[in-house]
Amino acid sequence: MDLSVLNIIDEKKEIIDGVADYLWANPETAFTEFKSAQKICQVLRDEGFTVEENLAGIATAFSGTFGSGKPVIGVLGEFDALSGLGQVEGLAEPMPNGQECGHGCGHNLLGAGSLGAAIAIKHYLETTGREGTVIYFGCPGEEGGSGKAFMARDGVFDCLDAALCWHPGDITRVRVKHSLANYQVLYKFDGVASHAGDKPYLGRSALDAVELMDMGTNYLREHMIDGARIHYAIVDTGGFSPNVVQAHAEVLYLIRAPHNQQVKELYERVCDIAKGAALMTGTKASHEFIKGCSSYVHNHTMLRQLDQCMAAIGAPEPSEEDLAFAKAITENSLMNIPNHDLENPIHWQQIPYDGVTIPGFGSTDVSDVSWVCPTAELSGPSNAFSTPGHSWQMTVQSKTPWGKKVMRFAAKSLAATAIELIENPELLQKAKEEHKQRIGSGYEPPIPQGIKPRPMNSFGRK
Repeated sequence: MDLSVLNIIDEKKEIIDGVADYLWANPETAFTEFKSAQKICQVLRDEGFTVEENLAGIATAFSGTFGSGKPVIGVLGEFDALSGLGQVEGLAEPMPNGQECGHGCGHNLLGAGSLGAAIAIKHYLETTGREGTVIYFGCPGEEGGSGKAFMARDGVFDCLDAALCWHPGDITRVRVKHSLANYQVLYKFDGVASHAGDKPYLGRSALDAVELMDMGTNYLREHMIDGARIHYAIVDTGGFSPNVVQAHAEVLYLIRAPHNQQVKELYERVCDIAKGAALMTGTKASHEFIKGCSSYVHNHTMLRQLDQCMAAIGAPEPSEEDLAFAKAITENSLMNIPNHDLENPIHWQQIPYDGVTIPGFGSTDVSDVSWVCPTAELSGPSNAFSTPGHSWQMTVQSKTPWGKKVMRFAAKSLAATAIELIENPELLQKAKEEHKQRIGSGYEPPIPQGIKPRPMNSFGRK
């Protein structure tokens, strides 16, 4: 492949970097990313893509399409931020109170980098006249919302022959970590209010039920598989008056397990614990399924090709200024993190792909796309080594010159891989055959029909 076709990413540097900076300056949480979506849609239109909005009935989900015919290559873009994180540009020490939310997972770089890849693939199709279609998917609500799982459930990705994505991280390699399936469920308890001092015997405490449920779940941990995880947050304690028996309380659960069936079984056990807590307290229990996502289906054919393209392009080398800032971040805030590397704070050299996947305990809705079509991702070292995800350190490093260099490298690598799939039908066919073998009986959406996405700020007492 002639790598010069990828120079369009450098030529469009101001546009792509501008998108990353705009998203960083306007952090928005799951399903409320209206400014971010509008910005990317405008750039897509300006670049000659046909834009379709409101995908799967989600106001901030959209696509930008160029080309015609097969193959159809999807590039996945994310742009949501995290709540509870501030962000201050250029800060290399623990951060004071900042904005209400921030890009603590680098999705501003992710969304803009994937946009750059789509622009490059479009440029290739235009200049060569080859048949093929590229679609940039604007995917909202990855953080706690599983936007892609809603989109996959409703058939948004069914047209794809393959999908590509990337994620900011602290190493250079294709992403080979397993991803846990999960369910997010809101458990609600209703009891009876009463004067807690004068007539407590007339009350039935919903908050007691929540606390007993949480206790029961903690006892469950001994009797579930090692790879599973359960997290919860009490989002409605029932009020602020201790002398009033709380008549209503809610707790939001996130239940994870390595495989889809395992998380389903664990969810049923947690529901039984909720019923038991209601019986113990004389309250009534109900629950609302919020969202879910699947486990990851790795495609080694795609990963091998992505790895080769990354190596051919070559990871960028950090400048002295890049290294100095990463060292300052490390020295001031990462020294208590295992495996920190003060001497070599940026691990920019590519780790070759060896065909081995590794355990992982996080979750991503990219997994649901991986059940629909062959999918591959890469990780780019936009952060100092050992920077924790979902942290203020990551928000800061999502707005650096080094982060944008990595973003453009990721864009070129994704575009090069897409071009290889277009030019080599036998490669794509091999990826499809592997995918068919791995998914077995096929994709079963974890989110039931009728469930609609909910913004994270919609939970709890208002």
